[in-house]
Amino acid sequence: MPQGTYRLPSEAEWEYACRAGTVSRFSFGADDAALMTNAWYEDNSALKSHPVGEKPANPWDLFDMHGNVWEWTADSLHESYEGAPADGSAWIGENDLERILRGGSWASIPGDLRAARRSESGSENRSFSVGLRVARTLSS
Repeated sequence: MPQGTYRLPSEAEWEYACRAGTVSRFSFGADDAALMTNAWYEDNSALKSHPVGEKPANPWDLFDMHGNVWEWTADSLHESYEGAPADGSAWIGENDLERILRGGSWASIPGDLRAARRSESGSENRSFSVGLRVARTLSS
């Protein structure tokens, strides 16, 4: 396994990776109709998760950034971005039991799959619609 530290991405890192240099609702544009081709969500998932990589990757070759499963981030719940770290690092607060989820899932409506959409869940909660993605900090 490559050297480095593996961790949950911060919420800012997750959105940056999801957008992949784009500024639209989704990394593949703004048209909800394109979700059928590019994401697993309530209209095409048969209400279950799917193996990663069955839908096209985003412009940075990352799969399933929109839909399939909500993804944990390292950030604690904050109701707004006021006071968030400017460097994109995780914002860990006093209430570490509520965490931010991103990406939407196989059970989501189109609006939940937007790159900017955020949700939250208790860190002790388990769900068939929640998963994770890891980021790697390279050793120097």
